[in-house]
Amino acid sequence: MEGVAESQRTLYPYVTGSSVVAIKYKDGILMAADMGGSYGSTLRYKSVERIKPIGKHSLLGASGEISDFQEILRYLDELILYDNMWDDGNSLGPKEVHNYLTRVMYNRRNKFNPLWNALVLGGVKNGQKYLGMVNMIGINFEDNHVATGLGNHLARPILRDEWHENLTFEEGVKLLEKCMRVLLYRDRSAVNKIQISKITDEGATVYPPFSLKTYWEFSAFKNPTAGAEGSN
Repeated sequence: MEGVAESQRTLYPYVTGSSVVAIKYKDGILMAADMGGSYGSTLRYKSVERIKPIGKHSLLGASGEISDFQEILRYLDELILYDNMWDDGNSLGPKEVHNYLTRVMYNRRNKFNPLWNALVLGGVKNGQKYLGMVNMIGINFEDNHVATGLGNHLARPILRDEWHENLTFEEGVKLLEKCMRVLLYRDRSAVNKIQISKITDEGATVYPPFSLKTYWEFSAFKNPTAGAEGSN
């Protein structure tokens, strides 16, 4: 029919964010992400906030398509507003929000129109810590530490070795900084502008961005293709 636009799908992401890494620590949840937004392989934006508090008890981090993340935030604003309108003294906890996100992601995947993100949802309610993730096709799990993107391959081995449930805030931040430093060295989409957030029973805090101390004088960095076939 003339004048009617044909159905459109997200065939590939445009502006994307890199890895998110999150851990449980003694008092709650810690989450870290850089602030880069890549347009293809161009680091186009350098101040993209990819960690947001959700309601009273949750913290959401996202990698992948930034505009789809903004759409998810609109869904969550509506969910939290509807929950608040009941005014019954109760509020959605992190487990409920994570469960909702798994349904949204899987629903969109079944329509062959996915939201192109991997999401990390952490929070604390009534002293209970919760940390889970869901990817763009609805695969989800809970764990003591989670990561998205390249962080899944580079950060989680570090976390498996060094994480323990009695980490203090300072130890947790140090561990996340170590993970983000490895990602900065190895992930071409990472930028040296990091945001760390925490959530406890008292609420969520998103700290101002900062840069990591780096060292680029390793011999392997100076001539990375030395010995490779075809190199001089």
